[in-house]
Amino acid sequence: MVAPTGELLVSAAAPTADPFGPAAPANAPGAAGPGRTPGPGTGTAAGPGLRDLLPPELAAVDDPREVAPADARDLTRQLLCRLAELEEGTREYSYVRTTLVEMNLSLVRFAIRRFDAHREPKEDLLQVGAVGLIKAIDRFDPSLGVEFTTFAMPTVLGEIRRHFRDTTWAVHVPRRLQELRIALARAQERLAQRLDRAPTVAELAEHLSLTPDEVVEGLTAANGHTAGSLDGGGPEGGDGPGPLGEQFGTDDHDLALVEDLVTLKPLIAALPERERRILSMRFCEDLTQSQIGARLGLSQMHVSRLLARTLGQLRDGLEDV
Repeated sequence: MVAPTGELLVSAAAPTADPFGPAAPANAPGAAGPGRTPGPGTGTAAGPGLRDLLPPELAAVDDPREVAPADARDLTRQLLCRLAELEEGTREYSYVRTTLVEMNLSLVRFAIRRFDAHREPKEDLLQVGAVGLIKAIDRFDPSLGVEFTTFAMPTVLGEIRRHFRDTTWAVHVPRRLQELRIALARAQERLAQRLDRAPTVAELAEHLSLTPDEVVEGLTAANGHTAGSLDGGGPEGGDGPGPLGEQFGTDDHDLALVEDLVTLKPLIAALPERERRILSMRFCEDLTQSQIGARLGLSQMHVSRLLARTLGQLRDGLEDV
């Protein structure tokens, strides 16, 4: 089950058991509500000493996620410099780190817009992107003079792409084929616009400097990205096809008899008239040996010997063929 994003941020951004100090009573003015991550504006949960770590513009904000992106950029720069001065593992470090994560979640939301075409739940992508954001905060060096968003965006996107690569394929395929699938999709789109038709395997191979066999391998691997349900199909009661599983054919065991019947036809035609009649009465009319003997004026024992000899001849004829 997917954990709420707030729980993810608390568990990932807080190395200590309770970095925000003792929890405030449920009826306290600044107490955090259900599912809400404690932040700088949550009253006694943060504590006056921890709030002093924040810039004045942010200390009075109830929820860091409500800070405008334009203001968040400057405040982020100040908090990253403050984070670099704190000792990792302390309550102060965890508090500033969590505030940075919450304040920059808008960056994650912006990043996951690129993946709107995917069917992955947005909440899952938000959690994965938040993990990338936390990694970017931990790895960022403010002394290099680089904008945090410039550094963080590739990290967040990389974490999301890694999520798609490792967890969203219905069938596991090598990473080489996963990347080839993406390259083929882009090449197909470009060539289709240029040629005004679907490109052939040879055209894709020439465009990507690959062999036709490699292109075919990549196209085949792309089928493993998603899997349909055999129980899926048209709407119930509709005129469309039913579940996909019911549309598949099954082995027809009677077809295996066709070859034997074709082979037996000339063998039976070569039998004497009496033996042909005995076979017809026994296997077509389903008569007993006694009934066959009564019709032909033979004893049951005689019919049994004739039937056994005739079947032996046919069996030998099938083996010789």
